[in-house]
Amino acid sequence: MFKKILIANRGEIALRIICACRELGIKTVAVYSEADENSLHVRFADEDVCIGPARSTDSYLNVPAIISAAEITGADAIHPGYGFLAESAYLAEVCEACHIKFIGPYPNVIRLMGDKARARRAMKKAGVPVLPGSDGPVQSEDQAVKTARELGYPVIIKAVAGGGGRGMRIVRTPEELPKALRTATREAEAAFGVGDVYLEKYVESPRHIEVQVIGDHHGNVVHLGERECSIQRRHQKLIEEAPSVALTEKQRRKLGATVVEAARAVQYANAGTFEFLMDPQGHFYFLEANTRLQVEHPVTEFVTGIDVVKEQILVAAGRRLSFKQSDVQFRGHAIECRINAEDPDTFAPSPGLIHAFSVPGGPGVRVDTYAHSECTVSPYYDSLIAKIITWGRDRTEAIARMRRTLEMTVIEGIRTSIPLHLKVLADPDFVAGRLDTHFMERYLSEKKKDGGSLAETA
Repeated sequence: MFKKILIANRGEIALRIICACRELGIKTVAVYSEADENSLHVRFADEDVCIGPARSTDSYLNVPAIISAAEITGADAIHPGYGFLAESAYLAEVCEACHIKFIGPYPNVIRLMGDKARARRAMKKAGVPVLPGSDGPVQSEDQAVKTARELGYPVIIKAVAGGGGRGMRIVRTPEELPKALRTATREAEAAFGVGDVYLEKYVESPRHIEVQVIGDHHGNVVHLGERECSIQRRHQKLIEEAPSVALTEKQRRKLGATVVEAARAVQYANAGTFEFLMDPQGHFYFLEANTRLQVEHPVTEFVTGIDVVKEQILVAAGRRLSFKQSDVQFRGHAIECRINAEDPDTFAPSPGLIHAFSVPGGPGVRVDTYAHSECTVSPYYDSLIAKIITWGRDRTEAIARMRRTLEMTVIEGIRTSIPLHLKVLADPDFVAGRLDTHFMERYLSEKKKDGGSLAETA
């Protein structure tokens, strides 16, 4: 077992990993930027190392500084959390060269699944359904025009690297394609350093369904069920839940078995997520794979009772998975709301000093956060300040618990997305489970027509 793990991250996920390490009796090292000197992950780690100025390129994305911190403190493993360097094959390779264990998949698997065009081909070969699209990046505008004509409009342009909606454009007519292609290419180049894009057939009104898997280094792979992630704005998830109300038990078993076989085909080890679009007819199409821990992993932990982060650490240390597929039982329903420091009407970031912070507990409530009273939300990083997760015996109870928790939450000094969450949770379509990835577009469009402020009406 590892003696000391360096956490190459910050905020709530760094604290989440520290909690798992404490329960396993493993010492931890926090790295932090100058802006995070007083953060809770620094306070609760056994050791801490400043790795640079506030800008993430100078600190949390600085591989030499992170490796140096690991060597100085004698850490024998690095957990990257999510975001920053979590899907960096380069960091995984450097760790390997320095005899430090990277808690994640093999570098070649990270590289394969991080290239969406290559991942599509690998999944197709493994028998996973994929959307019709270009065979790799499009090399010219002429090729893009020809491919789009063959696929039939609408099509979607996607960046080969990265995610989060950047380098992505929906094209509904031939006239829109040239400009959209140039814009997506420039955006991908700026965001990921790689301007390559590919085309896919666009699915109208799909659900976003993802499947959590975890594998060990002995060939064992198990899935932990699916999550519904259709409530999103500009491809950024806002609310996630498990299980999805859209899947039958037969679909759940089939999709899970398909993902397990696909993971085995690429020799996947550690935790990962395979994401799919589900069309209105119930057909699934592979979207991408995230070779890391997901923000929304707590809903899976709630319904399975399995600590995903502990399993990550154990399998990275060479242990076999502590459970078999037949051991995985799904119980009840869980929902997660991402609480962001942003204006609920304009979505503009709202950094600053939190004067008061209180989230109620109670049955079936979990809060993952780094925030507290007199805590400063930095303008340099992602606006996520907390994840509130509720569990219920069924979806109705999980929603009721989430609503009462959000209504009793006190966060003063900054604006947050809580009023928006409360409105969505009360929406008749959401309550009935009538969801797709355009839910928020429709909802915000209707709110705009009606006028008024969420902050005032919640």
